[in-house]
Amino acid sequence: MSESNKNLKVDKEFGLSSLSLKNRTTVGFLAVLITIMGIYTYNSLPKDSYPEIEQPVVYIGTSYPGNSPLDMENLVTRPIEKELNTISEVDNIKSTSVQDYSTIIIEFDPKTAVEDALTKVKDAVDRAKPELPTDLPADPNVFELNFSEFPIFNINLAGNFKPEELKRYAEYLEDEIEKLTEISKVEIRGIDEKEVKINVDPYELEARKLNFGDIAGAILDENVTLSGGNMLDDGIRRNIRVVGEFKDPRQLEDIVVKNEKGNIVYLRDIADIEFDYKERQSYARLQKEPVVMVDVIKRSGENLIIATEKVNAILDRAKKDVFPKELNVTITNDQSSFTKEMVSSMENNIISGVLVVVAVLMLFLGIRNAYFVGIAIPLSMFLSFLILGFMGYTINMMVLFGLIMALGMLVDNGIVVVENVYRLYEEGYDLWNATRLGVGEIAWPIIASTATTLAAFLPLAMWPGIMGEFMKYLPITLIVVLSSSLFVGLVITPVIASVFMKHESESKKPSLRRTLKIVGALVIGGVLFFAFKVVWLGNLLLVFAALTVLNIYVFAPITHWFQIVVLPRMESRYSKVISFSLRGSNPSLIFWGTVLALILSIVLLVAIPPKVIFFPINEPKYINVFIEYPTGTDIEVTNSLTEKIENQVIEFIKPYESIVESVIGNVGQGTGDPNDPSNIGMSDTPNKARITVNFVDFKYRNGQSTTAIMEDLRAEIGQYAGVTVTVDKNADGPPTGKPINIELTGEDFSTLVRVSEEMKKVINESGIPGIEKLKTDLETGKPELIVDIDREKARRFGLSTKSVAEEIRTSLYGMEISKYKQGEDDYKIFVRLSDKYRNDLDALMNKSITFRDQSSGKISQVPISSVAKAELSSSYGSVRRKDLKRVITISSNVLAGFNPTEINNDIKALLEDFSMPPGYSYKFGGEQEKQMEEMSFLSGALMLAVFIIFLIIVAQFNKITAPLIIMTSVLFSTIGVFMGLVIFRMDFVVIMTMVGLISLAGVVVNNAIVLIDFIELKKKRLKEEMGVDKLPLDIVLNAIAEAGKTRLRPVLLTAITTVLGLMPLAIGINIDFIKWLSTYDADFYIGGDSVMFWSPLSWTIIHGLTFATFLTLVVVPVMYLMVEKLNRRIGIA
Repeated sequence: MSESNKNLKVDKEFGLSSLSLKNRTTVGFLAVLITIMGIYTYNSLPKDSYPEIEQPVVYIGTSYPGNSPLDMENLVTRPIEKELNTISEVDNIKSTSVQDYSTIIIEFDPKTAVEDALTKVKDAVDRAKPELPTDLPADPNVFELNFSEFPIFNINLAGNFKPEELKRYAEYLEDEIEKLTEISKVEIRGIDEKEVKINVDPYELEARKLNFGDIAGAILDENVTLSGGNMLDDGIRRNIRVVGEFKDPRQLEDIVVKNEKGNIVYLRDIADIEFDYKERQSYARLQKEPVVMVDVIKRSGENLIIATEKVNAILDRAKKDVFPKELNVTITNDQSSFTKEMVSSMENNIISGVLVVVAVLMLFLGIRNAYFVGIAIPLSMFLSFLILGFMGYTINMMVLFGLIMALGMLVDNGIVVVENVYRLYEEGYDLWNATRLGVGEIAWPIIASTATTLAAFLPLAMWPGIMGEFMKYLPITLIVVLSSSLFVGLVITPVIASVFMKHESESKKPSLRRTLKIVGALVIGGVLFFAFKVVWLGNLLLVFAALTVLNIYVFAPITHWFQIVVLPRMESRYSKVISFSLRGSNPSLIFWGTVLALILSIVLLVAIPPKVIFFPINEPKYINVFIEYPTGTDIEVTNSLTEKIENQVIEFIKPYESIVESVIGNVGQGTGDPNDPSNIGMSDTPNKARITVNFVDFKYRNGQSTTAIMEDLRAEIGQYAGVTVTVDKNADGPPTGKPINIELTGEDFSTLVRVSEEMKKVINESGIPGIEKLKTDLETGKPELIVDIDREKARRFGLSTKSVAEEIRTSLYGMEISKYKQGEDDYKIFVRLSDKYRNDLDALMNKSITFRDQSSGKISQVPISSVAKAELSSSYGSVRRKDLKRVITISSNVLAGFNPTEINNDIKALLEDFSMPPGYSYKFGGEQEKQMEEMSFLSGALMLAVFIIFLIIVAQFNKITAPLIIMTSVLFSTIGVFMGLVIFRMDFVVIMTMVGLISLAGVVVNNAIVLIDFIELKKKRLKEEMGVDKLPLDIVLNAIAEAGKTRLRPVLLTAITTVLGLMPLAIGINIDFIKWLSTYDADFYIGGDSVMFWSPLSWTIIHGLTFATFLTLVVVPVMYLMVEKLNRRIGIA
């Protein structure tokens, strides 16, 4: 090659790459440092199955015992909501008022800092305090709702032990586990707290002219420890303590409540004292056997796997040194198992993808050049781990899929660099100049192509809301990885190529002696590791030894044959195809044929529409059976039915015992839907129960569908009169609400109830298939006893409404008057009527209120019935509000095999003629509302991504025609996606398919940019060589064909590596490489939770990119020629 030509190309030198070539030692050291630090960072980063969602959501819980839901709404909820409504950053306010408790959940704009949101809510609550009741037992509890803090497993304790013994063992675990920094808190269920009960006989109390206040005063005066100061005793100053606290609850019996004229009344004379458990609030069972359940909740941002290992270590020590051997300790719902399986599956998919990509690189580039490109994969990932660790990210499914998706893309830059350097090297340049000038030629095009890919993902990184907090890890990971690959491709890859690149003719087959030395060293190393029991590393070295032999005697010949025979034939055939495509009227036929294909694909998509679903449908890891009686049902009644259904469930799953891990039954406390934040704080739910069937991990299910099991179980359980029984599964991803969710708003509850029942009736009678069971979230018919006080009579007797109400409340609910200390534990001392009188309406109404008359100073006794009357009634179990309006929600799950979007569309059509009273309205919320919001955002993100890509391309080429060609190719790439949906009858998954389309836009432009840039470069050189300003059309045509042929290999490599990199996850091929090296068991299986989650996105990119490869190689050159001809017609050079 002439010197002038070499000098001509110097203008394309890229400064950063040239600088790295001049400092090769430094760059080499940097690569080693990135590798070491990257591996360390990856191992130290927390591992989670799903990302930790950070959204500013604040919870307000207010307790006000003795008040109905309507009272709680008016006295507590409304005043607080009024002040909350003045906060500008609030997205929505949801509240639930139940008996004795008010819950308010405030969702803020995601951009709001959690600390700011918390501060503003606390300020609003402070402003509302003057309007709140003055006798609240405690200030409203305000805290952040952290969705990242969840139970990582349950420890179940059972055996022939007393309840207090089981509780003591559970509390030991609680104390030890809560010392761990990785753990937020520990909750104990299945056993209740003890308390000292002073059960008063009302007739004895009345006969001795005493009241509850007298009892409280007597106990408070005795149960006290005070400091008496200090005194000097023989030169020693001693502190004086008067110790009077009770050491035994039985001491309460001897307290003197009254001493009048020598007539002593002891507490035992008017009450029975018990140190016993509170009224039963919960039941917990494992496989029908009662257990004490210890829920371990991880702290946000901590490593779930490490946390689990530390808790297991505590549990092992407890079993060995603390617990008796007879204590049965089991672990259920272990989230670390699922997380390990998920992370392992994704890691192995990465390894599979890397192996496939490297194999393809070897075929197309040769073994040595494949190593130059392949090294970009680990280096880019290691650098990404450093950056992600600095950003505070965890290693989760979203991050790992981002790495898998980037596999094919992150070698793009290396492929283009190495292929171009190798081409110049073969043309006669020395290795230094070939590298320097080869990188210089394509540096700005690959920067631009990488920028366009990043531009596609940039809008996704700004995804709002809780879904955005969940999904943003994917685009951010891709942005980080691709940026890292650009750095590696321009800085590290050129240095490696400049040192180790050789012509294929120079790469001589290693001698047998040298091969034996290498293989022998690897085998000896493997044996040594076996001796030290590091089996996996020993096997790895043996695999490398086998690969060394295979590389020399199998892979190298295959690669040589592929490059000598297959590639030339491929290039020859492509030359014929591109020459034919550019000849005569063929360009027009191909272009308009592609346009027709686009129209046809859209028509087919409309004619044979895919099912539209919001989020990928998973095979459940666990199934919940929710049981709900009418509000007011006693816990024993609920427990009785729950035991019956538990037996039914356990009998049903007997054929599936091999894939069922556990069946857990919980009654009462904490049995609401875990996906509904409004259940937080509502612990008193004696009318509710939950049965949870936990399954083993996917790979151990032998291909059995847990969705089918769930549907069969739903049919088996059926329905019970007067009880709501629903069967649901765990939801992967962020909470979205029920698939069918209709919100009715208005002020008058009776009208809302009537309208909601009418709407339910209309939908049920329509016979729309696929609806599990419509239900409303308004609990009506809660039994009440209304006590109506005659104020006039009460005043004449010297009583007030408050004094009567307090007497009734203390009689029934009780009054905490002091604490009994036993060791480190404090137990409440409660005074109230004994059980036989508490549940007797006549005894309650005939109870006398004893007080001292202020005018006469005498003791007065007035029966409650003298100033009040009682009547039976019913009320609402809860009052729900949304954005300061009362709301009733009609909701249902959708049966398997039915499409939620289609069902909702049928319901919308049905309700078009449904008339709502003035001032009342309804809308579709839940999953449908989220689906519309996310579809709107993703459509906008796609448009924004295309616009940014267009701007970048315009800036690069400084003309409008090339960007139009490239963007048209992006539009045409959707043909592959649409046809894939139609032909393979795949679902259109709103979240995943739309993300796939946006990702595809970024990928497709890369090859088109490099191809057109190469055509432009070729034209520029030909103009300079020929000394003309305008090339003849036939020369341009040849330049286009030559550029296509030159870029054939990189274009095919990019497409094949990206497609094959995603293929293991799309199909669901799972091979555990680490386990295979350690135990010789590859644990091979098809499918898995990650496959169901990511398959729609993977197939979207695979289908689109497969067709886009044809576009890049044929249609883009055709469009370029058509534009060139058009420019000539209108006089543009």
